[in-house]
Amino acid sequence: MKIGFDNDKYLKLQSEKIRERISSFDNKLYLEFGGKLFDDYHASRVLPGFAPSSKLQMLLSLSSQAEIIIAINSEDIEKNKVRGDLGITYDDDVFRLIKIYQDKGLYVGSVVLTKFQGQSSVLTFKAKLESRGIPVYCHYKIDGYPKNITLIVSDEGYGRNDYIKTTRPLVVVTAPGPGSGKMATCLSQLYQENKRGIRAGYAKFETFPIWNLPLEHPVNKAYEAATADLNDVNLIDSFHLSAYGIPTVNYNRDIEIFPVLNAIFERIFGKSPYKSPTDMGVNMAGYCIVDDEVCCEASRQEIIRRYYESLVKHADQEATDDEVFKIEFLMNQLGLTVRDRKTVAAARDRASSITAENSENPDSQLPCAAIELEDGRIITGKTSELLGACSAVLLNTLKEIAGISHETLLISREAIEPIQTLKTTYLGSKNPRLHSDETLIALSMSAARNEMAALALKSLEHLKGCQLHCTSRLSKVDVETLRKLGLQVTMEPK
Repeated sequence: MKIGFDNDKYLKLQSEKIRERISSFDNKLYLEFGGKLFDDYHASRVLPGFAPSSKLQMLLSLSSQAEIIIAINSEDIEKNKVRGDLGITYDDDVFRLIKIYQDKGLYVGSVVLTKFQGQSSVLTFKAKLESRGIPVYCHYKIDGYPKNITLIVSDEGYGRNDYIKTTRPLVVVTAPGPGSGKMATCLSQLYQENKRGIRAGYAKFETFPIWNLPLEHPVNKAYEAATADLNDVNLIDSFHLSAYGIPTVNYNRDIEIFPVLNAIFERIFGKSPYKSPTDMGVNMAGYCIVDDEVCCEASRQEIIRRYYESLVKHADQEATDDEVFKIEFLMNQLGLTVRDRKTVAAARDRASSITAENSENPDSQLPCAAIELEDGRIITGKTSELLGACSAVLLNTLKEIAGISHETLLISREAIEPIQTLKTTYLGSKNPRLHSDETLIALSMSAARNEMAALALKSLEHLKGCQLHCTSRLSKVDVETLRKLGLQVTMEPK
């Protein structure tokens, strides 16, 4: 993979900037963590070279100074809100996050229940946390939030919230998902700390949009595509431009809320420490891009990938027309079509050629798939009576990587047919073709006796980071298997 981002430089600069921000206050900084603290695959896709665990690595370098507060919205607990990417509820995710952070050696100081109203399910959740030794605090709904500043910054507003006891200079506030109340938690603590004579500070850690890249830069456009469901829009930070005469990029929600935040800061401190939303951020990512064109192309590909993702969600009635139109608009702005994703063009062309060759055969409409390797080679595969399109293209690709003739059979029909019988006769499946996980199991079994199959199996590690497209919907099990292999997958929504 071509590298466009210097990850080591990023870790160094970001850590230095956070230490500098801590020292600019009374050695106490509440850092609102936007996005994913670990496994940030969006960043690694649009900034090739960015490690998915970069934020976590950076935090580990500050672990002796840092503690974590996890915020969760009580209303999300009551509604059993589910994380779409993991399929688990927000409250279950809190336990998952606590374990991950603790296993990594990070100190989880507490959990805060925002918008707490004594809900029974929330009280049960609170008791579970406390039984495991995790301190829990409650923050309450404030009428007129966030506009009623007089009430918010008072003993009946922030002052009514529990004061979260912290022991370290850097307090990272994170959450299982958006709308959890991270910013409100930070601001409440600033009010509470100020009453105790501590001039604590607040800052935001968000990678996107990258403030010192142009508004129309593909990396920033890819962020808009990633948040199309939220209808976020990148804008020039007018407050920063007015204060410093320098154009910077921020997103609409931070710009819209800044006058309110500024007023809250002034009521707490007497004078706001910031002149713009950009000032509030701690983001050195833009200084660590070492090959702009690599990042631009990766971002263009990410926008197309997001487009296909939105089409599939739309077909499942999980995305609105506006979300699809938003990404189409971004593609038009950058002059992109789906065929700019090479695997789309290859898979469609293979399907079209089969249709042309077998115009009277209904099977000619069966799906095809294509994989692009890191060196640019593209391999295709078609659905057959034995294998699905993904299974076919996986085997063809492994042969290509291992230098095995495409005429060589890695898995015999005798090895496949018993699996098909199990699926259709005993498990009630209507589809006899092998999914990708079943194909890999059959390949593993063949590898015990077949030298070529063993060689192909060892080539699986080279699939990480490669691109795949299929001309039809993939099963959930195929998608999960391909993602475990590290492939970046798109598919037609049919």
